[in-house]
Amino acid sequence: MIDPVAFCHSLKSKGVDFISGVPDSLLAEFCACVNDIFPSEAHVISPNEGNAIGMAIGHYLNTGKPGLVYMQNSGIGNAVNPLVSLASSEVYSIPMVLVIGWRGEIDKAGGQLKDEPQHVLQGKITIAMLETLGIKTIIMDSEANADEVLNSALLQTTRDGNPVALLIRKNTFAPFDGKKRQHKTHALSRLNALDKVISALDDEIPVFSTTGKLSRELYELRKSSGNSLQRDFLTVGGMGHASSIAAGFSLSYKGRVACLDGDGALLMHMGALTETAKHSNFLHFLFNNGAHESVGGQPTAALELPLTGIASQAGYENVFECKGESSLMQVLGKLSELQGSVFIEIFCSNTSDPGLGRPEKSPLKNREEFMSFVRSGH
Repeated sequence: MIDPVAFCHSLKSKGVDFISGVPDSLLAEFCACVNDIFPSEAHVISPNEGNAIGMAIGHYLNTGKPGLVYMQNSGIGNAVNPLVSLASSEVYSIPMVLVIGWRGEIDKAGGQLKDEPQHVLQGKITIAMLETLGIKTIIMDSEANADEVLNSALLQTTRDGNPVALLIRKNTFAPFDGKKRQHKTHALSRLNALDKVISALDDEIPVFSTTGKLSRELYELRKSSGNSLQRDFLTVGGMGHASSIAAGFSLSYKGRVACLDGDGALLMHMGALTETAKHSNFLHFLFNNGAHESVGGQPTAALELPLTGIASQAGYENVFECKGESSLMQVLGKLSELQGSVFIEIFCSNTSDPGLGRPEKSPLKNREEFMSFVRSGH
């Protein structure tokens, strides 16, 4: 396996002094190492992958040095616009190295590694997508000579003036045992807060939940309580889009609609607030633990931002901040009395059950049961 410390030092020795990206579980050890080895001004955890590409472009314009951008392969979609219309050798010709975690990877024998449903198609088309974008791709696994790969990638991207991608297979990086950075946290667990929220919602309210552990916890809570799973649309992929899906649904739905969101997801496409706030039947619950918990616990900027103020300025008619179970229960107690769109920020801990399961039903089955629930008159 590749030692992430040696990999980061190799980057430094080759003049790479700026790194940005969105965390990925396959790159968790690398990301943790970057956090330790590179100074804070040289490592930016970006709201979305397109932002990270923009940061790398700006860095190059100032220094003349290629930056490095990391992401999961599902994030390529967010990066397409700046990669094609800005960084390409046919436009501004900006060299940079992309480090991409290959979820749903195709193994050396041509088969596909088992992965979650949202990664299956993405895994199959990742190389073809990069080829279509005109990006040279080097596949890296645990047996690769990282120093030689980096030399090759940096030489090519500098020579061609075009991004080069390192596509990272599962278990490429060895475990990293570095400094454990302490982030702000809160006593209220997301699971406990989530339980309180769904218990307070009327049975006829459809629920849309964001990608990651929140949807997994919602599924487990429904199962353990024996409640219907049909009313929940689990947005297992498309990080940051659950609120827009819920908003599109709410336009023609006569009753209230609930969106259970995460801080990383909200930051990724925060402009959606300006639309969701317009929907008078919209209940927006933001579970803010200040972290990308599902992919390694890397920090987001959410705990440093006045998100309730931003939501209010975006147009939400009712805005609340809950920093403990008592304040959450007070807000939930008057939920039925509120008129107009509602935004509730719930501060919670960056913790979850290590044995947390995953939904047993396929996304298609979830969609069919959810639509059946809606059509049944609820």
